[in-house]
Amino acid sequence: MSALPPGSTVGILGAGQLGRMLAVAAARLGLRARLYAPEADPPAGHVAPVDRGGWGDAAALAAFAAQVDVVTLEFENVPVATLEILAPLVPVRPGPRALAMAQDRVAEKTFLSEAGAPTVAFRPVDDAASLERAITELGLPAILKTRRLGYDGKGQARIAAPGDAAPALAAMNGAPAVLEAMAPFAREISVVVARGLDGATAAYDPAENVHEAGILRRSAVPAGIYDETRARAQAIAAQIVAALDYVGVMGVEFFHMPDGALLVNEVAPRVHNTGHWTMEACAVDQFSQHVRAVCGWPLGDPLRHCDAAMENLIGDEAADWARLSAEPGAALHLYGKAEARPGRKMGHVTRTSRMA
Repeated sequence: MSALPPGSTVGILGAGQLGRMLAVAAARLGLRARLYAPEADPPAGHVAPVDRGGWGDAAALAAFAAQVDVVTLEFENVPVATLEILAPLVPVRPGPRALAMAQDRVAEKTFLSEAGAPTVAFRPVDDAASLERAITELGLPAILKTRRLGYDGKGQARIAAPGDAAPALAAMNGAPAVLEAMAPFAREISVVVARGLDGATAAYDPAENVHEAGILRRSAVPAGIYDETRARAQAIAAQIVAALDYVGVMGVEFFHMPDGALLVNEVAPRVHNTGHWTMEACAVDQFSQHVRAVCGWPLGDPLRHCDAAMENLIGDEAADWARLSAEPGAALHLYGKAEARPGRKMGHVTRTSRMA
């Protein structure tokens, strides 16, 4: 379990904005980055070389593995089979188990419950009969979600009354689904947690998050929670990564309920949008922390040295770059995407202030 020395190459599956920021973080630590993705001209390709190939192309994946010393990933929809092809050839961190869990909402919530991390009540749904049973057991309102591949509010339908059930099921387009009880939360918070190769963990302060149309709009620290709640959220996040024997950074999203309870909404086995504030507010940000973890380095100090609020730039909002780049106290990050589309994250801006 020796650490990879500077000059080693970190292989990253996926080459979007998270891969781009991971590659930059690796360079700051004297490491190289090489990415693998099927797309032409991805955002991360502007800062590091990209091997282009399909997720099931065993020959291309083997050629990629031969050029890197460890493999990690920037998003959770890489097929588990891709990691299984790579694992005999090069260390893969996090491994296939974490990815398989995070790709299926039923598997995810089942794992979380078994690990002692509380979630909303849920039931698998495969057809109209199982949806009817689930509604009877959970009550309404509830939300129906595809078990796989949903993100940024996609693949979801709210069921407020019995008459909504059939349209909601039709919206799943035949995909296996899960019905989740609605959580009348006071706020949404998240914890970015890291676990090293040696089992050490480090958790950043919880961020308070606001979503619009299912897409993260902003994350701010400190969150409006008590210290006891902060510590409990960090402890649950650390408990989850330990139960998975996980290596790397993970995002853990919570519903903070009016009575103070915390329910885990979902986890992401990667660096996380709600942790972008760490780039300005911490000596060791989430991207450097992830690189440290997967390379076997000691984890860095997650301590926050200022307050911060991160806002996503969505669609054509990034066209306001000139004003944002001139704003005092604001740090602008643009992802180098060629085309702005509605709902597409084009960048973010983080505003910092003295700690209260």
